[in-house]
Amino acid sequence: MNTIDMQNSDEFSDEGFWAKIREYAKKIGSETVHKAICLWLVIKEGNAPLWAKSTAVGALGYLISPLDVVPDLTPFVGYSDDIAVIAAAFTLLAVYITEEIRIKAKRMMPQWLRY
Repeated sequence: MNTIDMQNSDEFSDEGFWAKIREYAKKIGSETVHKAICLWLVIKEGNAPLWAKSTAVGALGYLISPLDVVPDLTPFVGYSDDIAVIAAAFTLLAVYITEEIRIKAKRMMPQWLRY
């Protein structure tokens, strides 16, 4: 079976992901938000293999986790590890991030990046 039950995952939940995006979108920047939403869409809608979806779950789980290598409260560098993990997963899974996924993610962004 090529599915992941994210609702029962210790590392990832839809609610945790959207709450983190809502809270930290301005701090992590629009590029990282776009990449994170693309990864979320790969999990939800993509035709990626299980290993790829698992990689996306791990990266997004790291983003929403309160435990970080560099604590998010650290000024200026607190989100650098989160950004690096999302960027690495995005690069690794680029072949599964279709133009349709990129466009859909871009359309979803304004609701999370209100200034």
